[in-house]
Amino acid sequence: MSQEPKTEIDRADREQLSLFDKGEAWQNEWQGMPEFVQEDQKPYRSVVVHFEKERDVQAFAKLIGQKITSKCHVLWYPEAVRADYSQQLWVDAE
Repeated sequence: MSQEPKTEIDRADREQLSLFDKGEAWQNEWQGMPEFVQEDQKPYRSVVVHFEKERDVQAFAKLIGQKITSKCHVLWYPEAVRADYSQQLWVDAE
């Protein structure tokens, strides 16, 4: 026979604690899923470059062969190829 909580706080505490007894909810959903390993995509090294004038930015862009706009705050050298997976669909072969 369970003991009724004496106050509203006791009831709330028990409800919250009961959430921790359920284990990881995702584990049941991910049974039989294919393994996925994310490769490390961090840069080998990063360098901050400061420019005095816009013409310096454009000279640097020409030197590295990349377009640098006012919205650009990060770039890769050599230029990174961005993959677009938005139009792809993965299905189970079974």
